[in-house]
Amino acid sequence: MSMAPAILLAALTTSIPASDPQVAVPVDKEPLHKLVLQNDYVTVLHVTILPGQSTLLHTHSHDGVAVRLSEATIRLDVPGEASTGPVRTHVGETSAQPYAAKPMTHTVNNVGTTPFEVIDIELLRRPDGPPTAPIATAAAENPSARAYKWALAPGASSPQHTHERPYLIIAATPMQLSMRSPDGASMDHPIKAGDFHWIDSKVTHVLTNSGTEAGVIVEVELK
Repeated sequence: MSMAPAILLAALTTSIPASDPQVAVPVDKEPLHKLVLQNDYVTVLHVTILPGQSTLLHTHSHDGVAVRLSEATIRLDVPGEASTGPVRTHVGETSAQPYAAKPMTHTVNNVGTTPFEVIDIELLRRPDGPPTAPIATAAAENPSARAYKWALAPGASSPQHTHERPYLIIAATPMQLSMRSPDGASMDHPIKAGDFHWIDSKVTHVLTNSGTEAGVIVEVELK
């Protein structure tokens, strides 16, 4: 007994599973974004994407700052838009994104031959009170924070400066770093790329590269 055409079509249609589009996850749930710090103000993620590897589709919904730790080649894919890239990233490169006003959903694809590594800072909220004045020319800035980059040759120092607001200090490269305060107190210790420290008190200091190789330090201060 033959099946009616309409019934046959319905049977064939229901037997083929639907191909759902990939659902975006929050950036802190994306597996290659490893959580290394979270508090009331920031979420800090250490991202490593190997050659040929891609992230899941994910969404940034807070203002963010990114500090690149490697030389790599990546491509950014945004649903419904043309791909961005390939883009070459550089050690110490720092950017700030205003994602709180306009969230970004994308995948990051390593299309090169070297790992792509970055510290990704999600700025959850600003401290109470009015914004402070810049301490120097910002390398990158958004409504939530300013990023200051200190590229220090061996023996070189930053100007003395004061952080009035909470901030992160991030090593973009290895360095023998010395920090000296106006009262003469100092700390001297080796750091490696990706090391960071969160400070939530007022600090006045000078940063000095006391090693034999050039280095880059980035300070991300909340407004």
